[in-house]
Amino acid sequence: DSTVLLSGESGTGKEVVARYIHGLSQRSQGAFLSVNCGALPESLLESELFGHVKGSFTGAVRDKKGLLEAAEGGTLFLDEVGEMTPATQVKLLRALQEREVVPVGSTQPVPVDARIIAATNRELEEEIRTGGFRSDLYYRLNVIALHLPPLRERREDIPLLVDFFVGRLAREGDRALEVEAAAMEALKKHDWPGNVRELENALERAAVVAREGVLRADDLPVRVREAPPARLVSEE
Repeated sequence: DSTVLLSGESGTGKEVVARYIHGLSQRSQGAFLSVNCGALPESLLESELFGHVKGSFTGAVRDKKGLLEAAEGGTLFLDEVGEMTPATQVKLLRALQEREVVPVGSTQPVPVDARIIAATNRELEEEIRTGGFRSDLYYRLNVIALHLPPLRERREDIPLLVDFFVGRLAREGDRALEVEAAAMEALKKHDWPGNVRELENALERAAVVAREGVLRADDLPVRVREAPPARLVSEE
């Protein structure tokens, strides 16, 4: 039931990890719902999280249950939680403390029982120092902290991820696919600023243009096959 805070660069797989945690928890039979806190303006995000009542604003033609209520017995994944405005942060903090929400336009609290997994690509402690994020909400979310390192710092995972993605592409395309040695070397040398998401997209592109079921170095995007030598990662 503990709240989890996932940190890491974009594309490192934070939602994948969140789903994995949910699947291993006692809440696995409940819903897994997610919302990107940076993709919605404040008013819409509040409606998504806390719900609203009919007539509370233009377009509210009926009551709507918020995600915190809809995730009853399950998990709510708050992606890019560092993008929340201060006003929404206050309301989320109250919901977590009181385990209840007040829908937009209502005065009646609604009990909620959702486990929160939050994720961010920001340094929230720095955001606290600059006034961009509330310290009390941070400590409420930061019960169990997990950091996902960027792909360039775990290059030993690249062949494993390549095998996984190529295997899935082969099944989806109903054909055999393999990766030549030169292509694998190019994949291991690239710095992957877009992390796992960029790797997946590069392999999908290569699979589309591959001939005779073999992914060659020439099938990879130019930025990958002409990558500079990999940076050494400090052990400190």
